[in-house]
Amino acid sequence: MMVESPMERGQQWLTTLLQLTGIPAETKGNLEIDPPQLENSPEIDSYWLTIDQTNLTEEQIRILLGPEGSVIDSIQYLANSVLNLSLPEAEQAFYTIELNGYRVKRQAEIHSMAVAAADEVRASGQEVEIKSLSSAERRQIHSFFQECADLQTFSRGREPHRYLVVCPATATE
Repeated sequence: MMVESPMERGQQWLTTLLQLTGIPAETKGNLEIDPPQLENSPEIDSYWLTIDQTNLTEEQIRILLGPEGSVIDSIQYLANSVLNLSLPEAEQAFYTIELNGYRVKRQAEIHSMAVAAADEVRASGQEVEIKSLSSAERRQIHSFFQECADLQTFSRGREPHRYLVVCPATATE
């Protein structure tokens, strides 16, 4: 018996989920290696599972994305929860669900928000809040700011009203 790769499991899971929603579509997978977040933490395999929109209507694409990406974010959250269930940490993977270029466009928007917040904090010396981000998007901004020694980030509030705060790094760190 051949053991399927995390990418094959992810593609199979996503294809089945789409069939169950009545929006059958093909899925493609790509492996992306994320650099380790901390010095001695292992690299996390990161898989991009792309829903092929070729045979989808505009309406189906709109439904799968949801308002402000809420549906595709939920599908991604489910994928990461279900596909890593009962796996040892070393075998866990991170899945990004993409449709119609949404993630790529959204990553550019998030990067712009992070740069604007950094500029504002540096200019004012005051903390800046970035609202309406998913947990995955907050994680992206946290890792973006790891490069900035003069700034730090943390999350505040509770879901669904949790948001990211950017502030000057404290001198004690």
